[in-house]
Amino acid sequence: MTAVEIDVKYVAHLARLSLTPDEEQKIGAQLGNILGYIEKLKEVDVTGVEPTAHAFPLVNVTRTDEVRPSLSNEEALRNAPSTANGLFMVPKIVE
Repeated sequence: MTAVEIDVKYVAHLARLSLTPDEEQKIGAQLGNILGYIEKLKEVDVTGVEPTAHAFPLVNVTRTDEVRPSLSNEEALRNAPSTANGLFMVPKIVE
């Protein structure tokens, strides 16, 4: 797709943008430059290159799950403003 084929008004409408004529010209030129760069990237020989989602491998940084003692029911409810039958009582918010 060349810069001439870009319908900036249509793209702006899809993005819910209102552009002045000067902005349309500027964005049209920028979109043309972006598409030109993409065409250059298509010329690169990538045979033998494995597709990747990230340039570097990602490592999960979460801690491992370990069983630990938790609060007792009484301790958890100690500061609750209202309790009943070992549960928190909260105001009704849906009628």
